[in-house]
Amino acid sequence: MKTNLPEKTSQNGIEYILHGDYYLPDIALSESDSKPLGRWGREYKHFLEENRSGLYTRLILSGKLYSTLHDLDRQAQERFETIVSQMITAEGITESLKAENQMEWVRRMNNIRNRAEETIREEMIYN
Repeated sequence: MKTNLPEKTSQNGIEYILHGDYYLPDIALSESDSKPLGRWGREYKHFLEENRSGLYTRLILSGKLYSTLHDLDRQAQERFETIVSQMITAEGITESLKAENQMEWVRRMNNIRNRAEETIREEMIYN
């Protein structure tokens, strides 16, 4: 038995396509969505999927997920680099330390990077 349902419909600004007996949202990625996400964008996407599924779904349906993730990724990377450079200056880590005692330089740089990552996660990812 064939029904006379339209093959496409639009409600609330979202296009729907008839598949069998059901209308499914017609969602497609734009060209900008195909760019790979950076570290912070992937981490934020995972956080949204696991902890904020309503916001995640809303961003997908509005077509703003990847632009939001790319923006956050760029801002988080800039903030990370700023924090690291400020900590290096504040703690007096220099190239002479690197030349004199490489293991100490590596230990201190890893410590700075870890603290900066924690700051980014608290301020931008999990907030």
